[in-house]
Amino acid sequence: MGKIKIGVIGCGKWGINHVRTAYKLFGDDLKYCSDTNEESLLRVNEISGRIKFSTDLKDIFTDAEVKAVIVSTPAETHFEITKELLLAGKNVLVEKPITLNSDEAKALNDIASEEGLVLMVGHLLLYHPAILKIREYLDNGELGNLQYIYSNRLNLGTIRTEENILWSFAPHDISVIQFLTGSVPEEVTATGAIFVQPNIQDTTLTYLKFKNNVHAHVFVSWLHPFKEQRLVVIGDKSMMVFEDTLKENKLKLYRKGFEMVNGIALKMDAEFESIEFDKTSPLEIEQEHFINCILHDKTPRTDGHNGIEVLETLERAQHELLKV
Repeated sequence: MGKIKIGVIGCGKWGINHVRTAYKLFGDDLKYCSDTNEESLLRVNEISGRIKFSTDLKDIFTDAEVKAVIVSTPAETHFEITKELLLAGKNVLVEKPITLNSDEAKALNDIASEEGLVLMVGHLLLYHPAILKIREYLDNGELGNLQYIYSNRLNLGTIRTEENILWSFAPHDISVIQFLTGSVPEEVTATGAIFVQPNIQDTTLTYLKFKNNVHAHVFVSWLHPFKEQRLVVIGDKSMMVFEDTLKENKLKLYRKGFEMVNGIALKMDAEFESIEFDKTSPLEIEQEHFINCILHDKTPRTDGHNGIEVLETLERAQHELLKV
C-alpha cells in the first residue's frame, strides 16, 4: 500500500483505538493527533512519542502534508469538523453517525463530491468478517429467502447526555440490517422509554419493514445487567446467529425452519454448525479500506450516501419516538 500522511481528531475512549490501530498499520505515516483535552497527549505518547499532538484542530486543517483524517469526536461536532476538513482538501473517515441530521450529511456528501474527496462513515460492523460471512451465505442462497432479522445491543453502558440510546447504539444495527437486505425500509416504527434523564430514551425498540416481506427489529438499551450483542438472520432454509460477546462459537449456522409438505408446515431441526471467519480486527479492515479508497480512487463501502441512508432511518425512528 502506498504512503499517505494521516491525522486523527478525537483521542478519547474510542478515538484512541483509532490512533493505536493507525500506528500499527501505518507507523510514522500517522503524523498528527488532535484533541481539546490535553490529557490525551499522555495516551498518544504511550503509543508513540513520534506522533505530533495539538489541542488546536486547525493544526491538522492547515497541515498540507496530511491528506487523510479520522474524526472520532462527539456526534454533535461531526458536521462542522468534517466540513472544515473537506474544504481544506482532506479525505475524511468520520465516526457514526455522520451527523445528527440528514440535511447536514447531504451537504457534506455534496462537498466531498465537488472536491473529489473520499468521505467515509465509520459503520464498523460492515467491515466485520462475521457480517461479511453472513452476507456471503445470503448471496449464495445458503439461507434461502431472507425473512426476518433481529438485533439486540444491550449493556449497562455509558449513558450519554447529548444523545439517546437510539442514536448511540442503533446506527450499528441499522447499518448492518440495511447492508444485509440491500435496501432501506419501507416502513419504520419505534417506541422507547425514559428512566434516568429527562427527554433521553434509555431503551428503544425499532421495527423495520422492507420490500419482499422482509422484517427486522432492533432492541437497544444501556439499562441492562449484562452485555449482549446478538444478531439473528432468518431465511426459509437456514438461520445464522452472530454473538460477538461469546468467547467461542461466535457465528453459528442453524439448518432450521419449516417446510410445507401437502399443505402442512413441518419443522426442520438440527444442531448448529460453528462457522469460521477471519479474525482480523474490523477497525484494521476499515482503516485499510479508507486509505485504499483514497490511493486508488475507489468508493468506500460506507460512503456518504450510505451514511445518509442510515441517518434517514434513524430520523424516521426518532420521529416515531416523539409521538409517544
